[in-house]
Amino acid sequence: MPVNILTTDDLREFKKELLEEIRELLNEDKAQVIKKEWLKSSQVMDILNISPGTLQRFRHNGTLSFTKIGGLIFYDAEQIQRILMDNLVKNSKQKK
Repeated sequence: MPVNILTTDDLREFKKELLEEIRELLNEDKAQVIKKEWLKSSQVMDILNISPGTLQRFRHNGTLSFTKIGGLIFYDAEQIQRILMDNLVKNSKQKK
């Protein structure tokens, strides 16, 4: 059975490669967070066909999470889609 001998140079090289891979993974995670799509209040009202008061009630009672920057309020587009799908009512007459 052949024997492989590791030197300190081999270990240093392995360390460099491992750290570089970790950095790449962390950068990918950061890029995904930045790509998140945010909607303004007017867009959410159009999508859900609701009034400003209803949107405010959804914020107040926790139905919709939001981010406020200055005077602007933003909503996570994925959460809006999830809420729509979670509340989907299937017609019993629809073919399966």
